[in-house]
Amino acid sequence: MALAEQFLLDALAYLECALGFVSYVLLRVVGSPYGRYASPHSAFPVPARAAWVLQELPSLALPLLACAGARAERLNRWPNCILLGMFLIHYAQRTLIFSLLIRGGKPTPLYSFVLAFVFCTYNGYLQSRYLSQYAVYSDDWVTDPRFLTGFVLWLVGLLINIHSDHVLRNLRKPGETGYKIPRGGLFEYISAANYFGEVVEWCGYALASWSIQGWAFALFTFCTLVTRAQQHHQWYLDKFEDYPKFRKAMIPFLF
Repeated sequence: MALAEQFLLDALAYLECALGFVSYVLLRVVGSPYGRYASPHSAFPVPARAAWVLQELPSLALPLLACAGARAERLNRWPNCILLGMFLIHYAQRTLIFSLLIRGGKPTPLYSFVLAFVFCTYNGYLQSRYLSQYAVYSDDWVTDPRFLTGFVLWLVGLLINIHSDHVLRNLRKPGETGYKIPRGGLFEYISAANYFGEVVEWCGYALASWSIQGWAFALFTFCTLVTRAQQHHQWYLDKFEDYPKFRKAMIPFLF
C-alpha cells in the first residue's frame, strides 16, 4: 500500500509539471481571467476575501491534518518538519492574513475560484503527504548547502512577496479610486514584484526539499505567474504613458 501511494505521489508530481506547461500555453492564449481582467458579466462571482480564504484553505488544512496524524512517520525528523513548516507558513499567511487585509477587491469568477481550490487541494495533498510519510532525509540534511541555500531563498522570497503585497494594498489613499503605478521595493525594477517573490520562495523550497514534488510545485508556479506578470506589464504600459520603460515584467534586468 505504501509503495503504491509513493508511486502515486511521484506520478502526481510529474503530472503537475505537465499541467504547468499546459497552463502556460493556455494563459498565453486566453490571459488570466481574474481581477481587473475578469468580465463584469461573469456568472456567480465570489467575493474577493471569501474566495482567497476558501481557495487557499486546503493548502493550510491538509498539512495541519498531516501534522496531527498519528502515523506521520517522517515528521520525527527535523528536515521534514522544517520543510512542511515552510509550506505551512506561506499558506497561513495567504489564508489568514493576506485575505483579511484585502481592501475591496474585485469578485473572483466562479471558475477561477474552483480551479484555484482544486489546485490547492491537489498540491496541498502532494506536498504534505510526501513530507509527512515518504521523504527520507538524514538528520544532517539541514546543514547541506542545498538546504541552507534553499531556505534562505524561501525566506527572501516570502519577505519580497509580503512587502510587495503591502505596496499594492497601499497604492490608493482612503476614498481614492482607479489604478496607480506601483513604486518602491522591487517595483522600481519589475511590474510583478509580488509574483517574483513567490517564484523565488518556491524555488527555494524546491531546492531545500531536493524532490520532484518540490520542483514540480516551483515549475507550476513559474509557468502560471510568468504569464500573469507579462499580462500585468503590458497592461501598465498601455494604461500609463509615463510608465517606466526600463522596468521588466517579472525578472529584474531580464524580462
